[in-house]
Amino acid sequence: MTTKKNYPKSFSHIGITVPDIHKAVEFYSEVMGWYVIMEPSKVKKEKETAIGQMCIDVFGDAWTEFEIAHLATSDGIGIELFSFPHGIKEAPEFTPFNTGLFHFCIQDPEIEKLIEKIVSLGGKQRMPIREYYPEDKPFKMCYVEDPFGIVFEIYTHSYELTYSSGAYAK
Repeated sequence: MTTKKNYPKSFSHIGITVPDIHKAVEFYSEVMGWYVIMEPSKVKKEKETAIGQMCIDVFGDAWTEFEIAHLATSDGIGIELFSFPHGIKEAPEFTPFNTGLFHFCIQDPEIEKLIEKIVSLGGKQRMPIREYYPEDKPFKMCYVEDPFGIVFEIYTHSYELTYSSGAYAK
């Protein structure tokens, strides 16, 4: 614990690389209801604009163009989708024991309906729906995959309610 005052930072967005940006925008907007705030568009490597230079800074020199789209959740979190023409198009290897991003989590009280929709549009349910604290709280969770093999989790209740003691009274 530090003696300096600190405050919790807010989450802005997450970037996800997908093999087909148009299918990904369709899936995430249809299944999750996320708002499309910027339709898929091409970004070409160039040094004349701040965006072009920033992309070179991030991706290096070994690219010529990519597609990008921006979506937003109901609580204003951004979902930045990328599709690179020469990237590997297979599902990423699931390596939760290695350092790196393991998953992201979304919240929906109708977890069964959401999983049904995910599966009907090409995704996968990775496990049975489980109850957190079945004796104390009616909270459920499940790991799923989108049609591109990207693993994510679903909670029925907020993170704070799920993990705080005494947050739910029967």
